Amino acid sequence: MALVYLSLGSNLGDREKYLAEARRAMEKSFSSVRFSKVYETEPVDFKDQPWFLNQVAEVQTELQPGSLLEWVHALEASHGRQRVTPKGPRTLDVDILLYDDWVMEECDLTLPHPELTRRRHVLVPLSELAPEKWIPVSDLSVLEALEQLKDSTQVKPHASS
Repeated sequence: MALVYLSLGSNLGDREKYLAEARRAMEKSFSSVRFSKVYETEPVDFKDQPWFLNQVAEVQTELQPGSLLEWVHALEASHGRQRVTPKGPRTLDVDILLYDDWVMEECDLTLPHPELTRRRHVLVPLSELAPEKWIPVSDLSVLEALEQLKDSTQVKPHASS
């Protein structure tokens, strides 16, 4: 069983519903699941879009990284995800952040996620679940990466959390 961290995000439509449905799908598909609180987060890179709801899930799975990526893409598609504008608005976005301590780079999957240590909206919820988790290639723990972060985008607890 691999210990995997996934980020969940939504900024189109009923954001709370999309995250809730993604959580239910994960609880049905994986043997062990934990979730961070939900956060309201400012968009990064492409700023002219609604704010996101974000959270992180910790799951245990027997799926290999490529199969897990296929599962993630199917989950996104089942919730109306369309890849029109890079980093643009989306109904549901799920990224594989960490897969055990694997380091890999393939055409459609890089582990750990290449933006992991540069994104406050990911590190804040990840630090709730695994503050001491070592991030391969960065030689930092999640908490150390968060403390060294230069990203100043807003990340605040969502009212429903």
